[in-house]
Amino acid sequence: MPTITAAEIGARLDRLPPSRTVWGIVLLISLGCVFEFYDLFFTAYVAPGMLDSGLFTPQSLGFFASLKAIRVAGFGTFVFSTFAGLWLGVVLLGQAADRFGRKTVFTWSLVWYCSCTAIMAFQHSGLWLNLWRMIAGIGFGVQLVTVDTYIAELVPRNLRGRAFCVNQFVSFCIVPVVALLAWLLVPLKPFGFDGWRWVVLLGSVGALAVWGLRGGIPESPRWLAGRNRGEEADLIVSGIERKVAAELGSSLPPVSAAAEERGRATLGEIFAAKYRGRTLMLSVFNAAQVIGFYGFNSWIPTLLIARGINVTHGLKYAFIIAVAQPFGPLIGSFFADKIERKFQIIGGLAGMAVLMAGFAFATSPAALILLGIGFTLCANVMSYAYHGYQAELFPTRIRSRAVGFVYSWSRLAAAFSGLIIGSLLVTGGVPAVALFIGGAMLVGIAAIGIFGPSTNGLGLEQLND
Repeated sequence: MPTITAAEIGARLDRLPPSRTVWGIVLLISLGCVFEFYDLFFTAYVAPGMLDSGLFTPQSLGFFASLKAIRVAGFGTFVFSTFAGLWLGVVLLGQAADRFGRKTVFTWSLVWYCSCTAIMAFQHSGLWLNLWRMIAGIGFGVQLVTVDTYIAELVPRNLRGRAFCVNQFVSFCIVPVVALLAWLLVPLKPFGFDGWRWVVLLGSVGALAVWGLRGGIPESPRWLAGRNRGEEADLIVSGIERKVAAELGSSLPPVSAAAEERGRATLGEIFAAKYRGRTLMLSVFNAAQVIGFYGFNSWIPTLLIARGINVTHGLKYAFIIAVAQPFGPLIGSFFADKIERKFQIIGGLAGMAVLMAGFAFATSPAALILLGIGFTLCANVMSYAYHGYQAELFPTRIRSRAVGFVYSWSRLAAAFSGLIIGSLLVTGGVPAVALFIGGAMLVGIAAIGIFGPSTNGLGLEQLND
């Protein structure tokens, strides 16, 4: 029997029409992301409760308070620990999905981060809180990279943009939930247990429930074929083809010829002539975009408080803004595969810069909420577009480790920007934060606009032959 290649598998997947079968796979992967987003986004909403617990005093922070800049940053040390863990995850384990498979890493990283987060909820010093946050961050750092790789490889080329819209829409639906829980619980101590701790634990329990979904998600056939496991890949794709054909009540379109990817599966390949420019462009972009995305989302209640809103109202307004989180990807689904992805990214970054400037000088609660909603919508259009974009630009054999490498710069930048924003809030207020974010958005626009290739409608093998 002839060897079944990754190109053949890719061509069979790419010719599949939209169907419940394909969207069902995307939905299951996305449900696996829900509590990963819960874990990432509770950072902002539990901040007031953690501060009230005295966890960020110099005495509580231990060696985290050894530097004056970090001591001033206070809660910034928690943000730093979150993204330092994410950085370690993508740097140390970003290649794991290329070696062990997308499904294996997807499921076990879920267990890792929800277990470590549960342990973190019981810590009573800033030092141990931050250390367990960093360890948990390693788990969902790996998960974030794997999900992008997984979706890009399983979805037909003409649906990739919308698939990432659906993925992020489902994932972001949890953000209003965590914001609501924080608004209701953080000011309280149910059963004598700090409200912020309840918020953290509820996410960990929910994440374990998602473990049961793994049975409905297939391994990536492209990955299997690339590992000389073509028969397994063929079984998975044949099963999907049968379901789609039965669902449509007709035969599937013919399979087109596809280019075969060539090269060695090594991290060094991302610096080969074909991919060097993409690697550098995406590394710079990731370091820039995250300053705006998490510079706002990790600090929103704190930024509102800095604009003169009290803690209770700050959490309430943050919840109202959080309700907008899923709607960015939902709006994007109408043009995700019609407008070139790089232009969607640029538009989102530009909107973030302008709206953050307005947020810095607005005074009324209504204006702050509207500007916050606008920023959130722009940020989430940018987010779904770039998650799909960076996964498209590397071949299957190194996709996970390549995305992990370029993504690692966003984690590193987010870690240190958390400290910088904490210090800027003390020394220059929200206007200083807005200037910092605006400058970063301009860098991201230049990187994508000048050096980013076009990808819409092209097969993964076409982009990487």
